[in-house]
Amino acid sequence: MQIKVNGKAHEVDVEGDMPLLWVLRDELGIKGVKYGCGVAACGACTVHIDGVAERSCQVPVGDVEGEITTIEGLGTPDAMHAVQAAWVEHQVAQCGYCQSGQIMQATDLLSNSPNPTDEEIDEAMQGNLCRCGTYPRIRAAVKTAAKTLQGA
Repeated sequence: MQIKVNGKAHEVDVEGDMPLLWVLRDELGIKGVKYGCGVAACGACTVHIDGVAERSCQVPVGDVEGEITTIEGLGTPDAMHAVQAAWVEHQVAQCGYCQSGQIMQATDLLSNSPNPTDEEIDEAMQGNLCRCGTYPRIRAAVKTAAKTLQGA
């Protein structure tokens, strides 16, 4: 089957019920998407499918319709996405394992709610777990990215 990831078409010879996470990591070598729990409870595997945040561990590759974007495809080679830049500015990452999923979820949030409240941020991000507990910095980074994206 053919899938489009980060703007590039890929031909993969896998069963349609294989989780998208495994296709991305094991077949295509895209390592930014992480395995955390395998049951869509932690968010480490979050990618965008046609701009919508999805847990790739629970999406069969055969069900994917549309373009997949991973953390590697979020920015450009010359510039980070505003959310990525805000993550750096606020030094969000400690161990960093969950951060690609956190960033992908935050990007989806900002595409739907350009100026989110604390409650909206907490609600949108609640399915993305951070063992290091950087939640206050995540919230601050989301707010900074929102201002950047609004041109403030």
